[in-house]
Amino acid sequence: QVHLVESGGGLVQAGGSLRLSCAASGRTFSRYVVGWFRQAPGKEREFVATITQGGGIRYYADSVKGRFTISRDNAENMVYLQMNSLTVEDTAVYYCAAGPTQATIERRYDYWGQGTQVTVSS
Repeated sequence: QVHLVESGGGLVQAGGSLRLSCAASGRTFSRYVVGWFRQAPGKEREFVATITQGGGIRYYADSVKGRFTISRDNAENMVYLQMNSLTVEDTAVYYCAAGPTQATIERRYDYWGQGTQVTVSS
């Protein structure tokens, strides 16, 4: 069982940066792939980024590639999403999720956080 809590969201101007954090409980956290997803108002939840158990392989959605960086610290049970060059299109609720294998599909993740709101103003 893994419990996830996101933090770090907020209001930022376009072009700015935010770093989201995902704190995990559970001794087996390092066994899980972690992904970030987001859901904008009126839209379906979409994949953002994912990182493997050891952090060696990272995969990004095309829309964030080159601007966002996912990382993890298994010793601290933390996963981060550094977001740079933010645009209004990045406005959404951001969720972290944990699952057994790397995937861009929601149903492949077993555990989800409650989400953190990111709002980018123009």
